Amino acid sequence: MAEDRPQLYLLTPPSFDLDVFPGLLARVLEAQEVACIRLALATRDEDAVMRAADAVRQVAHEFDVALVIADHLHLVERHGLDGVHLSDGARTVRAARKELGTDAIVGAFCGASKHEGMNAGEAGADYVCFGPVGESALGHGARAESDLFAWWSEMIEVPVVAEGALSVDLVRDLAPVTDFFALGEEIWRAEDPVAELGRLVAAMG
Repeated sequence: MAEDRPQLYLLTPPSFDLDVFPGLLARVLEAQEVACIRLALATRDEDAVMRAADAVRQVAHEFDVALVIADHLHLVERHGLDGVHLSDGARTVRAARKELGTDAIVGAFCGASKHEGMNAGEAGADYVCFGPVGESALGHGARAESDLFAWWSEMIEVPVVAEGALSVDLVRDLAPVTDFFALGEEIWRAEDPVAELGRLVAAMG
């Protein structure tokens, strides 16, 4: 693996079959070196989230990959997870850091806002996520452009993650200016997620 190549950060699908997904995840982790996984479920059913957390943690830790959970701060320590990904920018970073301690991973999604990203970094975030980088109807429709990543990687020490509607071309363009690519639906909706991830990794150069 090229030393300066961005690292992989996998997002789980918003819903998945507990009998099927852990095996598929293991195949992906066997094929590529992954730095972190985010459990990013759409459901608000606590029991479903807890069962998914246990199943994904088992696979992640078997491959020595960190597992964070989207927003459910109170489940991190209870389920032996490595940290939390906060979707509300800088707002709750300090509180999450205080609750989880210095060793836990605390990440923040900051949309396309440089200002929000800087606030999150100053509040103690381990990484800042900008997106979507591709065309997406989700969120406010504002895209995180490559010049934001270029500025951030030159000026700010906090690692930066590119996320949302990634394509081979976008991966190629952003590879020199991002630390991580967060990939989820881009691979899970493909017929062969392992092959699709390989295609995107190849575009990193």
